[in-house]
Amino acid sequence: MVKHIILWQLKDELSEDEKEKVRGQIKEGLEGLKGKVPGLVEIHVQTKRLSSSNADLMLDATLESPEALKGYAVHPEHLKVANGVVRPNTKQRVCIDYEF
Repeated sequence: MVKHIILWQLKDELSEDEKEKVRGQIKEGLEGLKGKVPGLVEIHVQTKRLSSSNADLMLDATLESPEALKGYAVHPEHLKVANGVVRPNTKQRVCIDYEF
């Protein structure tokens, strides 16, 4: 099994209302990939955070294998969310992938 965890910071030019809307769109889009991407076991996007946080949202995904992670990265449904909502609205991405 593989964990795929990402932290994003949203772009500074977004208003708080825009950031809240984008968080919801990212959550809906990424969590909607369950059952569509082979090897994707679980996926959750955390949008609620404490004021001490320096990230705006987090992806926590579990995949069956490193090969499934590679497939997820290039899957058309994933790319639709990544290129349509995530990348246009984020300024920084930090990722860790690990087997367990």
